[in-house]
Amino acid sequence: MMQENIQGTEESGPSGVYKNGKNDRTREIFVSRILGGLTMCFLALCFIAPAFLPENSIPELSGRANAIDYAFENSWGNKNHGENSAIGHNQSLHGGSFAWSELSPIWALVYAIGDLNCHQKHQRSWEVNGNQMPVCVRDIGIFAGFLVGCTIFLRRGLNRWTIRDTFLSVFPDSLLSSIYERDLRLVAVFSILFIGLTPMALDGFTQLLLSSYESTNPLRLFTGFGAGFVAGLWFCSAFSARSGSFSSPEMVGLPAGAKLSIK
Repeated sequence: MMQENIQGTEESGPSGVYKNGKNDRTREIFVSRILGGLTMCFLALCFIAPAFLPENSIPELSGRANAIDYAFENSWGNKNHGENSAIGHNQSLHGGSFAWSELSPIWALVYAIGDLNCHQKHQRSWEVNGNQMPVCVRDIGIFAGFLVGCTIFLRRGLNRWTIRDTFLSVFPDSLLSSIYERDLRLVAVFSILFIGLTPMALDGFTQLLLSSYESTNPLRLFTGFGAGFVAGLWFCSAFSARSGSFSSPEMVGLPAGAKLSIK
């Protein structure tokens, strides 16, 4: 069975050791630009769409996550679900019905994506030009954090064979020396992901399980940003890590003079 291990050495490694497979960063730059560019476009449209739509034309919404609630006049979100229900409300009391299918194609696409992926609760969302934005504040934080993660990977990320080593490549090698000397790279990756994701999970699940607790929009923005940031780093790393770029694992340059080996 093939098993990937790490070997420590105080030497700099043999001639020809690369920090990435082609001795350039073409793939890393391409991946981070695609992921970051798509995220940036959607994030910008979340502000542009309500700003360019007629003032007060998007009412207060309250739907379900991972469901289509506001596609048509007779969709789920436009019905009366009561004012005290955990999901939805009486739409007629919050500015009337809304159907994104009646908007121009670009604005319809933005609100359709928001409808499908976000609950769109009005009290957890910002307004622009008197119009509720397509996604909630936490999602804005997630997209913003994801964009920053992609931007950092664009500047520093390196293909180092494995996802974990590629993920850690955005940090200075001097900070990673002790991690590689003790082969704690998997622990380091999970610790970083834990730090980024846990605040959002705690805030969201506490709000869900305890009716007495209601988070604030600044906190939603902050926790969403942290989760999006580590997600951006992870996805860029996952799409950039390619063992096929190397003739052998020993060709991968790692901190502290460490080398990969296949056993």
